[in-house]
Amino acid sequence: MDTKEILRKVRRIQIRTAHVVNDALAGQYHSAFRGRGMEFEEVRPYQIGDDVRTIDWNVSARTGEPFVKLFREERELTVMLVADLSASQQFGTNQQRKRELLAEVGATLAFSAIKNNDKIGLVCFTDRIEQFVPARKGSGHVLRVIRELLAFEPVGTKTNIKAALEHVNRILRRRAVVFLLSDLQDTEYEKTLRMTRQRHDLIVVHLRDRREETIPPAGLIELVDNETGRTVIVDSSSRSWRQQFEQFMALHEQQLVKRLQRDRIDSITVYTGEPFVEDLIRLFRGRELRR
Repeated sequence: MDTKEILRKVRRIQIRTAHVVNDALAGQYHSAFRGRGMEFEEVRPYQIGDDVRTIDWNVSARTGEPFVKLFREERELTVMLVADLSASQQFGTNQQRKRELLAEVGATLAFSAIKNNDKIGLVCFTDRIEQFVPARKGSGHVLRVIRELLAFEPVGTKTNIKAALEHVNRILRRRAVVFLLSDLQDTEYEKTLRMTRQRHDLIVVHLRDRREETIPPAGLIELVDNETGRTVIVDSSSRSWRQQFEQFMALHEQQLVKRLQRDRIDSITVYTGEPFVEDLIRLFRGRELRR
């Protein structure tokens, strides 16, 4: 994409996602993620119904009247988007590539963060760390994040989730909210995923395309692995082959979901060319209910 096309796409995503954040996600994001703790703000006279555990006994003793402590949430969070830019993100069959879906979901999360006065940062990875944007505030900073998600040209083509999460664990000294945006076409990263979950508030956004789950009958077709360049020719007109393919992919997805649930890692699956805002709302509401 040339510079003008990049700017047009950034602007379109900005308009669309800012509208979604204001209309559909207002308040949901804030309720879903905890601040770093509670900070004392002031005291006030005790009122019927107040929690007796909040009584300030020192002030109450001095004044002869019961007073309670009021606290406010120390809100400011660091939100880090960990974005998979491997070659498989170029795939898409529903008028949108996974890379474009990644940018739109990432923009929605970024605008939600800055609307709540949180900082947003970015780690782009393939089989190596490709780009790091330190966490900052402001709409101008979010536009830079969107531009990188859309237009950054990575060197690598493969995927190394383990290395990406290890990098995040090294650079983030304090607990943060970490969104891993990936199609998860990798192996041997589960242990590092659990380690990241222990250190940070980790959420997995699984990027998918419907054609990765089912293939229509179209005769002999060539399937290409964008990350390795490996190709294979299959007869998609074979009903038994299509059934085996669909069963294999469905089983793979079920096992992935079970592993994430077992490790208590929140996740959502989003599809190219399909709305995802309701999925985010359900994720945020579920987290709020657990609080």
